Amino acid sequence: MARKKQSSTRRAFTLIELLVVISILVLLMAILLPTLQRVKRQAKAVVCRANLKQWGTILALYTEDYQGRLPHNHIVALWLLRGSYLRDDDPNKPPLYHDISTKGIACCPMAVRVRSTDTGTGIARGSSSFTSWEIRYTVGSTFEAWEIISPSPPFRGSYGFNEELFDIRPTSGLRPLRGGMDIYSVRGKANVPMLLDCPKWSGRHRVFPWLPPFEGFGMQSFCINRHNGHVNGLFLDWSVRRIGLKELWTLKWDQEFDTANIWTKAGGVQPEDWPQWMRGFKDY
Repeated sequence: MARKKQSSTRRAFTLIELLVVISILVLLMAILLPTLQRVKRQAKAVVCRANLKQWGTILALYTEDYQGRLPHNHIVALWLLRGSYLRDDDPNKPPLYHDISTKGIACCPMAVRVRSTDTGTGIARGSSSFTSWEIRYTVGSTFEAWEIISPSPPFRGSYGFNEELFDIRPTSGLRPLRGGMDIYSVRGKANVPMLLDCPKWSGRHRVFPWLPPFEGFGMQSFCINRHNGHVNGLFLDWSVRRIGLKELWTLKWDQEFDTANIWTKAGGVQPEDWPQWMRGFKDY
């Protein structure tokens, strides 16, 4: 009895079956992509805190070398951020200068690209008994680094010092009249911010009758949503942690800063008092 010849052809996918498979893949990607993006952002935040931890080591060594004192103003402190990218014959090189390599830890991974110079540049000038210098720079944003354009070579970063710690004006008990601040005399160092995520190399945080209408606004420049309602910060005890954006109003920015001011829960602020872009963040 003859066997039936088996067909050598295979059944192909129909258009409907192919569309079903594609739809399932698209659905899986839609489910997994936000999770993968969240994990990626979390990993970058961890790297950011690791960068700041290294900065804590650098600044601790600096203050040990100078008997517990920081640079006498925020312009001089900028050269600490820039590190060894100044030549020995550079006229802009300040007298108090450490030859350290900072390029690898200068940027938060969330903000490594810089703005186009078409958006404008700023100028900062500084001087001492020995020399004077001029800096041309661009300001960054939540997800953009600031950049020093001149003196060359260009250098970018996305952290900024608490300017209150370096300003030598005698308006705060944290600052002596001469020289840099003596950190050995400061109490509550774990609540005094030193270096944070910032669109500039230095910034301030002040209490006003109004709140920032947008991120990085004026004298509240550290208030940027870089890490899911938080920024990362290094404190004066060299500890590093996440800081909620509304928590910024509870930190001890200088000796006279009221940590129970009108924009804290202790001061009576209500959730609806915050601008729309901040209302979903945790209250402090």
